Amino acid sequence: MEEQTGRVVPVGQDLTEREIRVLGVVLQTYVDTAEPAGSRTVARLCGLGVSPATIRNTMSDLEDKGYLSHPHTSAGRVPTDLAYRFQVDRLIRMPRMSREEEDQLLRELDPGGSTTVERLIHRATSALSLLSLELGVGLAPRLEEAVLEKLDLVPVSSSKVLLVATIRSGLVRTVYVDFEGEIPEDTLASITLLLNERLSGHTLKEIRETLPQRLGDSLTDDDPAAMELLNIFLESGSELFNWPDLEKGEILLGRTSALASQPEFTTGERLKGLIELTERRDLLGEALASRDHRAGLQITIGQEHDQEELADFTLVTSEYSVGGLKGVIGIIGPTRMPYEKVIAIVDSTSALVSRILSS
Repeated sequence: MEEQTGRVVPVGQDLTEREIRVLGVVLQTYVDTAEPAGSRTVARLCGLGVSPATIRNTMSDLEDKGYLSHPHTSAGRVPTDLAYRFQVDRLIRMPRMSREEEDQLLRELDPGGSTTVERLIHRATSALSLLSLELGVGLAPRLEEAVLEKLDLVPVSSSKVLLVATIRSGLVRTVYVDFEGEIPEDTLASITLLLNERLSGHTLKEIRETLPQRLGDSLTDDDPAAMELLNIFLESGSELFNWPDLEKGEILLGRTSALASQPEFTTGERLKGLIELTERRDLLGEALASRDHRAGLQITIGQEHDQEELADFTLVTSEYSVGGLKGVIGIIGPTRMPYEKVIAIVDSTSALVSRILSS
């Protein structure tokens, strides 16, 4: 959207039909070739039956309106961020993957049996890179509202117990609990039963905040070993049920080689910027975590990003769900990208990931 005379108007409302046709050709030409589009090329491809001089004037008008820019070393024009926004908002209609792409995506994602969420999202980011020739990105679900399905206590040694927590989404986390002295098997079984009765079905946040109330009345002098183990849970519950890496969401990246082969990154400086970006997982994680997908797939182009480091990139993301939890998956690449194809790939991948996880 852009603001004119104090009111917000849709991007492209200020364009004539001829300008829209010419802009569409420039966009397609630049995406296909990574070279500025000249008036002769546009005149030949736009089908308007007008001279290159007329096209040149139209392109000049589009430049004045902010949709094209004019590189100093070329007579042609290239699209601006505003042009790509116009393409996304006005020119693309219901993009779909080809049958071949869908089959390839299924092959890449097929877990061939049970799998963890992290492994599936990692496969998905690799598939996104492969299919789009951009960089696939993903964010594992944040577990603040994750629901505990069950707990298992597994003796590892005479002084160590392994706590295995299964989350309703399919995630599994293990934590070692140190214990002084040996725990009888029947004691371990009774404590496991008690923990599941009191904690299963509640979110990790609820468990951390209410653990003393849920377990406090269970302490008994009849079984010292059980009492000691319960005390460990009461004293260390906030640590045992707090996993910072997944509370924030873990950022996962696909294959960077495809993105590095893009013409935008043939120069040393641009390639250095790309490498630095992939190393800034905190920046990418923050960008993914802050996106609002209530209206569906989200596309942020160039200067639309809050982070200056992303000003040369487009981020296309969608949300996937697993057991009530939500994560983010998508593609990042230069602003010059085949938006219709990328949108279709991201949309289909997020839907397929959700379907696999739910099954």
